[in-house]
Amino acid sequence: QVQLVESGGGLVQAGGSLRLSCAASRSIFSINTMGWYRRAPGKQRELVALITTGGSTNYADSVKGRFTISRENTKNTLYLQMNSLKPEDTAVYYCNVIPGLNAYWGQGTQVTVSS
Repeated sequence: QVQLVESGGGLVQAGGSLRLSCAASRSIFSINTMGWYRRAPGKQRELVALITTGGSTNYADSVKGRFTISRENTKNTLYLQMNSLKPEDTAVYYCNVIPGLNAYWGQGTQVTVSS
């Protein structure tokens, strides 16, 4: 069983930045493609960024150029640097493998962007 714990969320004004972290209870990042997902109020959860075992990244069009996903395998930690935040980025953010496994969903971390 793997536990994923997200942190780093908060309230920020539009245009601001946040850095999210996802700590895993054991080493999984080097053997899995990892992703950051988010669920906005009234919407379904969506994938916003992923990073493969080889380090390749991909982003949803809505965050491309503003968000950067990275990881530190030695620390079992995944990151999401979010810049130029917009009110529409308001959501609960989660990390998980690709595709998401039910057993791995954590509590997420709330990001609220005020206009």
